[in-house]
Amino acid sequence: MRSRQVRSVLTVLVALAFVAAACGDDDDPASGTPPTAADTSGAVAADGAGDAGDGSETPVAGEVSDVYADDAHWLCKPGLPDDVCARDLDATVVFADGSTQVQPHVAAEDPPVDCFYVYPTVSRDESPNSDLVPGESEEVYVTYNQAARFTAACRVFAPMYRQGTLPSLLGQVEVPEGVDRYAIAYGDVRDAFEHYLATENDGRGFVLIGHSQGAGLLRELVAEEIDPDPALREQLVSALLLGATIEVPEGEVVGADFQQVPVCESAEQTGCVVSYATFRDSAPPPADTDFGVAGTPGDQAVCVNPAAPAGGDATLTGYFLVTEFPGSLGSPAQPFADPASAPAIETPFVTYPDFVVGRCRADAERGWLEISVAGDPADPRTDDIGGDLTPEWGMHLVDVNVALGDLVELVRTQGSAYAG
Repeated sequence: MRSRQVRSVLTVLVALAFVAAACGDDDDPASGTPPTAADTSGAVAADGAGDAGDGSETPVAGEVSDVYADDAHWLCKPGLPDDVCARDLDATVVFADGSTQVQPHVAAEDPPVDCFYVYPTVSRDESPNSDLVPGESEEVYVTYNQAARFTAACRVFAPMYRQGTLPSLLGQVEVPEGVDRYAIAYGDVRDAFEHYLATENDGRGFVLIGHSQGAGLLRELVAEEIDPDPALREQLVSALLLGATIEVPEGEVVGADFQQVPVCESAEQTGCVVSYATFRDSAPPPADTDFGVAGTPGDQAVCVNPAAPAGGDATLTGYFLVTEFPGSLGSPAQPFADPASAPAIETPFVTYPDFVVGRCRADAERGWLEISVAGDPADPRTDDIGGDLTPEWGMHLVDVNVALGDLVELVRTQGSAYAG
């Protein structure tokens, strides 16, 4: 696995930040080698879990956590009084002729599977690791923007975790010697996942969803806990690891990062991984790209188009947040070229039909999701979706939103296939 120095890119990220996004440096799990986890959880083994009786510990089998027994440390969880994922998710469909139609969001009443979501880097806490107090313009914002819509297909669980913060990644706060920010972050994610297994899962299939730092931490969870455990592999519906490089040997669908969990090759396949890094068709990833390139000779970065897992071009269904979160890194979408003469948008999200096409591209060690935007200056609709950062980062800022409807539909299809 590789290690990259991207502090200069991080500086650009903060300068251009208009969408909540994740960042990395030489030990960012989204773009480098996952850290070795330290035991930071304080979890207590549930009956029948944790101790194999021979002095060794079993893989994750469900452990009750003192930290995650507290509902204050969850952003989304069924029954949570202030569940972020239960907020208004209605969207306005904006057609090419400028007409609009409200599309109500319908949460699944009894979904067959669960989703476990880990958000990207959004915390601006002035410390190496964030606290466990959700910020409306940070963790709440990005979870609402990226994860809440999955309630149409699954029960969504989204824990707070002590992530590596933006200020620490930019060198604005000192990281004490011996402190591994990502070991702390991973310890929390693993702790929350174990608590979910012990108290909420009840043998249900689960989908893992993460973006950038969140995806890197879930990549480690899959590699260390799920990939070597047949029972947990049986429960894995899929892992959506977005904006973080997953490697397989060139021409293969399994190997390198995961020895048992393969790449998804159809919408009905379960127990598999979906991953991609997004780049515009006019700006493919350069040789020194930070995403979508394998770091080991002979390996290739995975690209699975969520709208067409078997391959080929496909129209993407993106959802973009219109509601402003004051103080957040995100700016509201502008669905019209001339907002002053456009109809008012009263829903929190917008979606643009027949506007973006995605296809997977690959060469040598690279694999990426290529995006074409069908903007037309002659019609009243916006001509673009934004999301560009630097040539090396591509459209990392909209990795999730550009295909959010397709990701939800993929989870719905996989969930049905899993349930039989």
